[in-house]
Amino acid sequence: MQIAVIGGTGLIGSQVVSNLRAAGHDVSSLSLSTGVDLLSGKGLDEALKGAQAVVNLTNSPTFDDASLAFFRTSMDNLLASARQAGVGHVVILSIVGADQVPDLDYYRAKVLQEDILKAGPLPYSIVRATQFFEFMEGVLSWTSDQDTVRLPATPLQPMAAADVARAVADVTAATPLRGTRDIAGPEVMTLDEIGRITLAAHGDHRTVTVDDSAGMFAAVTGDAIVAGPDAVIATTSYREWLSR
Repeated sequence: MQIAVIGGTGLIGSQVVSNLRAAGHDVSSLSLSTGVDLLSGKGLDEALKGAQAVVNLTNSPTFDDASLAFFRTSMDNLLASARQAGVGHVVILSIVGADQVPDLDYYRAKVLQEDILKAGPLPYSIVRATQFFEFMEGVLSWTSDQDTVRLPATPLQPMAAADVARAVADVTAATPLRGTRDIAGPEVMTLDEIGRITLAAHGDHRTVTVDDSAGMFAAVTGDAIVAGPDAVIATTSYREWLSR
């Protein structure tokens, strides 16, 4: 299958490209560095010629309300070019529970991206993933100082980026879902617990304090971003990933 991966040089995109090529597909890795710009549409028509499937893994450069305009424009451009090229499958990566956290601009923007794809003219698949292990240290840094890391006790079910990429590649190479597939890690843990595990793994002796007003995930209520019973569960645990 001829597949175009837009955002093919990023954390997930580069692994999706590798997985699809290893499975024998003809894959184009597309990004700003290859002359393809989803926001302006530059290079998009030419890049999608002959593609049977396209994966959009580009991301907004900000997490504020400007992300809404980013996803609206990029999806409109993508669907117009994909339709013109005769693409038979469009895939995006979104977030488990994004529609349950309306107070976060970025989550609302991801829901908008999903809605544009669903209303579009082409067969599609949406893969919704939980938070990535790779982002946990960054999350800790948002609300930390030299002595203390403040985190809300928000339940999360994080997973490894490699498992996310594998799932996206599998969905891309298959028949369009015309719907959504949720994927998640094997363990549900509160964010403060994840913080303690992370610090211990790095020999960091700072104290984790529960603060339900701290950071982005303070806007999450209950288990809104924990996967439901129909999710596909990956096998890599957080402790196993840290040990690597």
